Amino acid sequence: MAVKQNFSSFQELLDSSSLPVLVDFYATWCGPCQMMSPILEQVGAQLKNKLKVVKIDTDKYPNLGSQYQIQALPTLLLFIAGSPVERIEGVRPAEDIISILQRKI
Repeated sequence: MAVKQNFSSFQELLDSSSLPVLVDFYATWCGPCQMMSPILEQVGAQLKNKLKVVKIDTDKYPNLGSQYQIQALPTLLLFIAGSPVERIEGVRPAEDIISILQRKI
């Protein structure tokens, strides 16, 4: 299940997870971002206990968007051990996302 995340430190969020973290950078006004919600539910269900899915609103955390060069929404970043290892931009079918992630986790 994807979780909308509020936090005091993004690095703390990454460091506190024993699993890889898939971050969905989105905005509430973004139509394609809304289409990703059910897709990420499928991804989270299929990769349960293998990764944590987190949603981060780039309007609330613009500094993270800049830090990770988020130029298109939605953008998924997979973090392993606190470092980004994979970027997926745009709406993609759950099967594509799962296939990409399984090669990394």
